[in-house]
Amino acid sequence: MPRTVYLANPCGFSAQQKEALLPPILAALESLGLEVWEPFARNNQVDFAQPGWAYRVGQSDFRDVVESDAVFAVVNGVPPDEGVMVELGMAIALGKPTFLFRDDFRRATDSEEYPLNLMLFTGLPEEGWRDCYYTSVAEITDPDKALARWARSRRD
Repeated sequence: MPRTVYLANPCGFSAQQKEALLPPILAALESLGLEVWEPFARNNQVDFAQPGWAYRVGQSDFRDVVESDAVFAVVNGVPPDEGVMVELGMAIALGKPTFLFRDDFRRATDSEEYPLNLMLFTGLPEEGWRDCYYTSVAEITDPDKALARWARSRRD
């Protein structure tokens, strides 16, 4: 049974990002043998015309974060998408492996060490955090980085 990774991302809010950025990220993650849970695709069954749809979407995303094996978060933007930040915070609190993707060159931090808010790095190792931080789609499949090693490791 493949490991599951929840792909926390804001790409579904933009047709351009959904068509241009999301497919190569999905393909890279799947090429590692991972089952990718992409929230916008998984929530297509929700009837957005019905009252309470927003609550159901939030609960579905929360359940997927809880039930996934890890979270891969697209943290582009200044600041990054608030929904992605909440999903990442849940994963960190649950002790799940977290991996960050940012191909946005702008800094969004007060820290000299980290390119983003320091709290996003609390789910990464203190030493070698860059091993869990990805700055290009091509880097996602790097066999020497943390995600590929995790994907190859035995499932708990």
